[in-house]
Amino acid sequence: MTPDAANPANRTNSRLFGLLVIVSLLQMRRAVARPVMVDRFAWVLILIVDASFIAWGGMAAVFLDHLLGPGGKMILPAGYEGFTRGSWSDFVGTFPMAAKYTEVMYRMYGLYCAIFGLMGAAIAVTAFRRGERWAWWTLLIGNTLALLSAMTMDWMVNAIGPFEVTEHLGLAMVWVAFAATFPRGSLSAAPQGAPG
Repeated sequence: MTPDAANPANRTNSRLFGLLVIVSLLQMRRAVARPVMVDRFAWVLILIVDASFIAWGGMAAVFLDHLLGPGGKMILPAGYEGFTRGSWSDFVGTFPMAAKYTEVMYRMYGLYCAIFGLMGAAIAVTAFRRGERWAWWTLLIGNTLALLSAMTMDWMVNAIGPFEVTEHLGLAMVWVAFAATFPRGSLSAAPQGAPG
């Protein structure tokens, strides 16, 4: 992890910049009527993010030994070594059952990510696409919290690599999709069958 990434001021500046982008998009959004293509674009962005949760979670659950992490290491050793500053192979040699338990826990984390992505994708292609208010809020809050949680774990274990950059991209995609469809979540829900 670079010294700049560890600096809390840089993280705060990044979050403030993201908020500024969202506010700007909302202001532009209010100035023009929302065409149908914007809605289609928004649910596709959400679907891409949630499909990424399915893909990464599935790889972590099933192919953990082949999932690359930062520095070209496998994800579990990279995270362990980044957090403890110790050697994964020493840990495995000294505490083999604890290492196996850690592997099981990481695989379960992957499974939970895949399940979260599956549920999010199902909501995106059904209720969100129809313009249902609850789906708007559920996907905004759920995807934002899931991505911020993953980013926080990466910072805590000093494991910042290519997958972690995609978390930032995914969060930007989520916020762009929701900024583009903002009235859907803040106004009263449209009647069933009415365009969202």
